[in-house]
Formats: sequence, C-alpha cells, structure tokens
Amino acid sequence: MPNTHQKNKYVFYARELNMQPNTAHQIHDVLCANAAANLGYSTVLIYGNKHKATFNPLELIRPSQPKQPHQEFIDFYNVDEALKILPLPLPWPIDRIAKRWFNTQEIVSKYYFPKQIQPHAKIVHTQDWQFVKLAIKNQIPVIYERHYFPDKQFEPEIINSPYFQLAITQSEIIRQSLIKYGMPEKKVIWLHNGFNQAFLQRQPEEAQAWRQELLVDGCKHLVVYSGALYRFKGIDDLIDAAKYLPQIQFAITGGKDSQVKEYQKIAQDKNINNVKFLGWILPRERLVSLMQAADVLAHPHCSGEAANFTNPVKFFQYMATGTPIAVTEIPPLMEFKNTPLIAGWCEPDNPQKFAECIQHILEKYPRKVQGYTDSITFGKQFSWEDRIKKTLSYVDTYMRPVTLNED
Repeated sequence: MPNTHQKNKYVFYARELNMQPNTAHQIHDVLCANAAANLGYSTVLIYGNKHKATFNPLELIRPSQPKQPHQEFIDFYNVDEALKILPLPLPWPIDRIAKRWFNTQEIVSKYYFPKQIQPHAKIVHTQDWQFVKLAIKNQIPVIYERHYFPDKQFEPEIINSPYFQLAITQSEIIRQSLIKYGMPEKKVIWLHNGFNQAFLQRQPEEAQAWRQELLVDGCKHLVVYSGALYRFKGIDDLIDAAKYLPQIQFAITGGKDSQVKEYQKIAQDKNINNVKFLGWILPRERLVSLMQAADVLAHPHCSGEAANFTNPVKFFQYMATGTPIAVTEIPPLMEFKNTPLIAGWCEPDNPQKFAECIQHILEKYPRKVQGYTDSITFGKQFSWEDRIKKTLSYVDTYMRPVTLNED
C-alpha cells in the first residue's frame, strides 16, 4: 500500500469470499465496503482467497497492492469502480488439516497482518471475531458486525477496550442478546441493511426485454421473488400462492443449483406451471431490470424464530426500484407498514392470503415504467452509503477514517 496513505485505510475484512449463491454475510461485507469507497474513503476490502490456482510462498511476507476488482467479482457483486480489493492467497489445504498447526487465522495473524494490514489501517470493519481480537490487541479501532445470537460471553478485555468502538446488528432482539452476553450497551446498535445505488437507475428497455421473455402463454402480469431459497423464507408458500393465480407469471431468482432443482420438482409435483426458476442471475446488474420489470415484488416469509430478527437485503432493493411489494407481516418489517411505501401486507404462513394480497396490489397499483416515486423517495434513506454514514457517526471522531479529499 502506498506510503501516502499510511494509517488511513478503512479496512473491511472477510475471512473468505467464495462467490457462491447463498453467502449473504459475504455479500453484506462487499456491499458495505463498496459504499464506503463510494463515499470517498480510502477503502480496501481484504479477504482470504483459498481458490487461487497457484501459490508463491513469498506472497505471505511480501506486501501486495490493493487493486481494481476483476470482472468475475464485479459481475457477482455488482460493485463500483471506487472499491479496491486485496485478496490474501491462502495455500491449500488450509483449514483441512489440524487447525492447531495451520489455519486461516494463523496465516493472517502471523504473516499478512503485520505487513499488509497493521501499518495502514485507520479502522477495521468485520464480522470475524478472531480478527476483531487481533486488531484490538494491535490497537486498531474496530467496528464489529454480529448478525446472529451469541453462544458465549464476549471477552471483557476486548469489548471494554477503547479500540472496540462499535458492534452492529440487524434487530433489537439480537442487540439485547449481545448485551446479555456482555457487550456494553452503549457500544451496540442495530441498523437496517440497504441497497446499492444501481437499484435507483432506471432501465426501461432491459425491463421490457424481461417481460417479453417471461410473460408467455397469455400472462399479462409478472411477480418476481429475489433471494435465498430456504423454506423459512416462504418459498413453499409463494409456490402455493401461484396456484391460486394461474393467469399470473411468477419468476423466482436466487439459490444454489441443487435448491433450484428441488423447488422445480416441488412445483412440477404440484402441477403448478406458472412459476419459473431463474437461478442465480449473472451479472448481478441484470437483477435491477428484472425487479423493475415486475408488476409485484414478492416478500413471503414464514413466522417463527427466523422471522423475529431477519433484515433482508431484498426488501430494501425492492424499495429502491419503486415496484409495489407484497409483504408478509413479520416483526422487523412492521415499522414500514404505515409509511409511504407502495405495498400490500398480509399474515405469514397463508398462501391463499398472499395470493389475495398480490391480486389486491395489481388492482390498486398498476405497473409504472418509472416506478412509484413515493417508494423510491422513501427508500433512499436505506442505501448502503447511508448505513456507513450512520455507522461512522458512532465512532470517536479521532478514530474515523477520512475521505480522500481530506487526506
């Protein structure tokens, strides 16, 4: 890293990025880093790369330069040109032999951290607790993301350090659990997730191309779901809802190949023919026009424990497109029910009610090529950039990174 930016990097660290579907925590790290770079901070996303074809042992001790993301990375994450990445080559078979001898954390701590990270990091932002401890012990300020319940007490010497600036989670219920396990109340907040700026860009021609491709057999309306293909996400209910609306085309994108095949068979066995599974769309930029192509964006979700703390990225992407949303009433989203958001709401776990909700939206909110302004305007406050600004407002001023203009 250049000496002109000594100790001024806003470092985002992920133990590994593998660019596979259903890696929401990895996508979160990348989009947060992308937003910080868009705001003008000298940002670098550092991550372990276990899939490099060749490995030179000198790479463990020889500093590398942050670089522009390669095309595969851009296609998968839909990031902007300001972001810089620094993959850390990890020799095979890291984490496959006795961990006390040779694992990712040991390699990062002993070889990469002293030369690649410590001399340049103004602050680090990570979901990796081991990396948090490493940074604190080396007197580097830390922002820690924790999106799930803890299972043991946090080490007091770490969380009470002045360098441990902030813990962020995604719901009040998890925030309270972090406090229960020792996190100082004044150091833990919860924030909504967000959307990246591409979702605000109108793509009418590309959206029309999607409609021409997907609306067949006389269907005039398109319902789109984007996200993970897990049962608790309400995918089964969405498929069952489609059976009540045979004149409407449903398109489901996301999931691993095995999950796509599983749900294709479920729909086939139920003789539901108006659901298309599009898999993981690449480049991800095409997801923007698909959402704008829809008459309704579907947000089904089952009730239960997962519904109490989920904070789905797709909900905020949906908002930014201005397309009406069919939403199940789960606790983290109820605050949005009485807002300018153009949406219909219904109880979870009830495919018939969800179908009725979709039908109601189609009747009340006909599709607009430019989207509904009320939703777009309201949703702008939930960009990833806005989330980064809120995050840094909780960091002590002298520990905050500065923008390139300030540097």
